[in-house]
Amino acid sequence: MKVSVSVHGRWHAFELATGLFERGKFGQLTTTYPGFIARRFVPVGMKIKSAVLLELRRRLYDHLKLGIRPDLAVARAFGRFAAHCLDDESDLLVGWSSATLEAIEPARSRGQKIVIERGSSHIVHQTDAMQQACDKYGLKFNGAEPGIVEREIKEYVLADAIAVPTLFAAETFANNGIDASKLIVNSYGVDMKRFYPLENSHDTKVPKIVFVGGVGIRKGVPQLLTAFGCLEREAELHLIGPIEAGFDRLLNKMLPSSGVSIHGSVASEKIPDILRSADIFCLPSLEEGFPLSMLQAMASGLPVVTTKEAGAEDIIAEGKEGMIVPAGDEEPLAGALAHLIDNIDVRRNMGLAARNRVASGYSWDNYVDRALAEYEKLLA
Repeated sequence: MKVSVSVHGRWHAFELATGLFERGKFGQLTTTYPGFIARRFVPVGMKIKSAVLLELRRRLYDHLKLGIRPDLAVARAFGRFAAHCLDDESDLLVGWSSATLEAIEPARSRGQKIVIERGSSHIVHQTDAMQQACDKYGLKFNGAEPGIVEREIKEYVLADAIAVPTLFAAETFANNGIDASKLIVNSYGVDMKRFYPLENSHDTKVPKIVFVGGVGIRKGVPQLLTAFGCLEREAELHLIGPIEAGFDRLLNKMLPSSGVSIHGSVASEKIPDILRSADIFCLPSLEEGFPLSMLQAMASGLPVVTTKEAGAEDIIAEGKEGMIVPAGDEEPLAGALAHLIDNIDVRRNMGLAARNRVASGYSWDNYVDRALAEYEKLLA
C-alpha cells in the first residue's frame, strides 16, 4: 500500500507523511510549502511536489492586510495542481478539505481511494456556531465564504472516507447527513520528548493560567476573560497566540483591570517552556477540531479546563485529567478555574494524570498506526 498526502499548507500533514515514509507506505507529499522549507520537517528522500506561488500569494495577503483572503482561489488552484501531480503508484490519496475537490475524480480514475482530512467540525456546523457567537458580541463574521462551504460539502459526498479528530466532530457530520460508516475518528499526536514537565515547575506562588491559540471568539476568549474577572483570587492569565482580525476592540473592552498578559504570536520553539512554567491550561472553545495545544499542555503535566466542543471527552475524564465545562458559559468556567487555583494537590494530581493519559496512545506514531489501519480497511 502506498499513500499520498495533499495539503494546502502544513497542518499535521507533515507528521502523517513522515510516519508513512518511515513505514514504507508513502507515495508523495503535495503542498503549497516551498520544498526547501517542507524538507525541514520531513525525512530526507521524501518525494515532494510544491505549489509555492500559492503559499506566497496567501501570505502576501496576510502580510499586507488586504482584507478578504484568497482562500477560494487558492483552494481551487491547489486542487488543480494536486490533480495534475497525482502519484500513479499510490493506492490512496489523503487530501485536506476544501483543496482536494479537483483531484478526486482523477485519483479515482487511477484506482485510488480518497480520504478527506477535515481538522474540525462539519463546515456547516462550524459556520452556524461561529455566526451565532459573533452575533452575540456584535462582531462581523469573517468565516468561510460560500464557495468554500460548497466545495467542502461536495468533497464530503465524493470521498470514500472522511477523517476527523474527535467524536464531537464526527457527531456534527452525522447531524448533517453523513453516514457514520464513512467517518474515521483518529485523534492527533504530540511529541512527548519536546513537551514534558519539570519537577516542581507548576508550583508557582501566584497560579498562572495559560491559553494557547487564536485569541478570539472561536476559542472562547470572551468567556475566559469574563470568568477570570470574576475569580476574586490572586492569579495570572496569559493569552498566547495571534489576535483574530476584528477582535481587538472587544478584547480591550473586556480586559479585567489587572492580571491578564497578552503575548500575541509566539515562536513555536518557545511554547514548551511557556507550558512548563504554567499551572493551569484553559481552552474554552466554542468550536474546534482537536487542538494540539491541549495535547501539548497535557504532555507538559498541566491540568486542563476545556469544553466538549474542543474534543475533551475523547481524552479527558471529568475530574481526573482536567475539568470539562459547557461552552459559552462563564459561571462554570470560573468555578473550575477557582477550584484548581485553590487546590494545589488537585492541580498536581490532574497534571500527572494528564501526562500519563497522552503517553498512553497520543504520540504521532500512534496516530499514523491508527490511520494506516483505517486505510487498509478501505483498500480491502
